[in-house]
Amino acid sequence: MQDSLTFLFEKIFLLCNVFKTSWSPEECAPKCVAPLLQRGDLLEVERTLFTHFGIYLGDNIVAHLMPDIMPVLTNDKNLIKAVVTNKRLILGCIYKYASVRVDSVHDFAYGANILVNHMDKKMNMQALQNEEVARRAEKLIGAIPYSLLWNNCEHFVTYCRYGTPVSQQTDKFCNVLKMAIRDQRSVLLTSLLGVMSIFCFGLALTTTLPTILIPFTLWMAG
Repeated sequence: MQDSLTFLFEKIFLLCNVFKTSWSPEECAPKCVAPLLQRGDLLEVERTLFTHFGIYLGDNIVAHLMPDIMPVLTNDKNLIKAVVTNKRLILGCIYKYASVRVDSVHDFAYGANILVNHMDKKMNMQALQNEEVARRAEKLIGAIPYSLLWNNCEHFVTYCRYGTPVSQQTDKFCNVLKMAIRDQRSVLLTSLLGVMSIFCFGLALTTTLPTILIPFTLWMAG
């Protein structure tokens, strides 16, 4: 029992490190000052739960892929154009609605410090010419299919700058998930949770079937 709880806390800690905790713009003081930028630069900032990416287009504007629930709720362009808050973003993720939108550098930063072309050090690919990067971003402005794991803001900028959509944040999350699945203590933990659900909600198909199938699937996957 103690091993299972330790295992659970370990995985929660790992997942928390995958999606980095940041802050709201109100908590960031003083406001960051954007560095000197060139058209086609890849920008990244820390936002709540993740690192956000965009492509600088010049004239103090940034193209970035943002999940947003507001276009689903209204056609009012003034409301949609306003800065996408965390609540709008999270609801957009759930609804899987996103767009590549253009915002000012200040709005894109959302109160955080900006890193410029920091990903160039991590990628094993040559960056395209800055003008080509910017043109690719401009062609994608508008509604776009969204997936938290397979088509997010990092996929967008890596496609624009390197020609291949990849996401290191997604890869890190998937690696942590694989570690959790391969650890056989997850079988014991899910079995224990299943038995507790049966004890709390009674013996029924909705409680018994997951109690059997989930631990069995994890055991086979491990």
